[in-house]
Amino acid sequence: MSIEEFDYVVVGGGSGGCAVASRLTEDPNVSVCVLEAGTADNSVFIHAPAGLIAMMPTKYKNWAFKTVPQKGLNGRQGYQPRGKVLGGSSSTNAMLYVRGNRWDYDNWAALGNAGWSYDEVLPYFKRSENNETHRNSAYHGTGGPLNVAELRAPSAINKAFLAACAMNGVPHNPDYNGEDQFGSFMYQVTQVNGERCSAAKAYITPHLSRPNLAIRCNATTSRIVFEGKRARGVAYTVDGAEKEVRARREVILASGAFGSPQLLMLSGIGPGADLQRLGIPVLHDLPGVGQNLQDHIDHIQSYKTSSSKDTFGLSLGGSVRLTGAMADWRFNRQGVITSNYAEAGAFLKSSPELDRPDLQMVFVVAVVDDHGRKMHMGHGYSCHIELLNPRSRGTVKLASRDVHAAPLINPNFLDDEHDLDVMVKGVQKQMAILEASPFNPYRGKMNYAVDRNDVKGIAQDIRSRADTQYHPACTCKMGPDSDPMAVVDARLRVRGVEGLRVVDASIMPVVCAGNTNAPTMMIGEKGADMIRADARA
Repeated sequence: MSIEEFDYVVVGGGSGGCAVASRLTEDPNVSVCVLEAGTADNSVFIHAPAGLIAMMPTKYKNWAFKTVPQKGLNGRQGYQPRGKVLGGSSSTNAMLYVRGNRWDYDNWAALGNAGWSYDEVLPYFKRSENNETHRNSAYHGTGGPLNVAELRAPSAINKAFLAACAMNGVPHNPDYNGEDQFGSFMYQVTQVNGERCSAAKAYITPHLSRPNLAIRCNATTSRIVFEGKRARGVAYTVDGAEKEVRARREVILASGAFGSPQLLMLSGIGPGADLQRLGIPVLHDLPGVGQNLQDHIDHIQSYKTSSSKDTFGLSLGGSVRLTGAMADWRFNRQGVITSNYAEAGAFLKSSPELDRPDLQMVFVVAVVDDHGRKMHMGHGYSCHIELLNPRSRGTVKLASRDVHAAPLINPNFLDDEHDLDVMVKGVQKQMAILEASPFNPYRGKMNYAVDRNDVKGIAQDIRSRADTQYHPACTCKMGPDSDPMAVVDARLRVRGVEGLRVVDASIMPVVCAGNTNAPTMMIGEKGADMIRADARA
């Protein structure tokens, strides 16, 4: 068996893994190996923003997981696309730069996680960022690896969305990642010069020449190797050949909300009874592994429109427009190919007495149906409404001892009736915006029509069509000694063993109020500082 040795082994080349590996290898005396199960990020469908691999109904660079049947969704199986490529889901997502709400991080700290308040994580958001717009803001950074930009060629239809929001009490907010989250806006995106700026492109590609950084793609990690209760490395396979890489200092899991708990359980760390039923020797009974799964449930409404100039769609005119746009992007990095489709949005409140938004809108300049797997002829536009603070909790469990078997993913959507009540209010608010007069020049027939005042009809439509907004988190949650379900401590160390940390979205005790990509890079930035400080100590 081939065996290599490094100071640190990072399992997973996604948003957290790329950030932590890059920062650790800034010290030339520290060596890091990154194991990524997916391929290299060398596809034009990644770098051209309008590629959006996650929306493709294939497994191309996509784990394309399915959930177990969801009781709250009429027994439907949900879809969970995750990036199977260097950069992880940051190489396949819609590139929205969203941090969440100040309250999220203050709440993490209040739950017993010292060092994770908003004021303490803000420096890491700023350190990761090069914001092209907010260059003299107390809330933003410049000079960081992650480029944050405005869309280069937004559609004119976004003006109708922003005007309709204002007519419904949702004012324009020039910086939803700044002092106040509430309001409507054009999304800032993780792009640079008209191309996607994934975690890989931000943190890894500029440093591939570092002799102390090794990237191994197509490497499926099967288990963590322990000596006693200390992690010493991992076993993995490439093209059917089993290999092992040793860690002189630590193993760092960054495989995401599904992959990190799966690997812990395959290695004997997790709910003891569940592991024993599968014949896995229990190294450490840690009941919280794979528990506490949280995700933003999302509902989409869409309309047909006759405007092929301002929207994407399936038509002869639209095809001609895209063909010309490809050349514009190839040679100039301009034009509609720089669109991420999800161009405008809003954070709003389901009830006026709330102290922070509990709903997020994402306005899309195309018809989106069933994650893009159901296609519609012609042109149209869509809007997502998602629940930011779900009360429902789910699980990730092993289907078998086989690392190649997808885990059993159960978001348990709408298990708490409160979630459905808020979603209904959100759909009603979204419909009021989409039915406002600024959309009159565009609005055609509504797909899946429902009456805005029909609460039961809206609830039925949600149960029939709602699904994930692609933000699974919290399955290896961070917590204090007093929390029996905590998997890692506030320094991201796995409880009950040594030499092992988790640095990805799974450590969130409560999912943040917004997209999880930027927060996961923040976790990687902060995790790297913790690892370096503990090594010095």
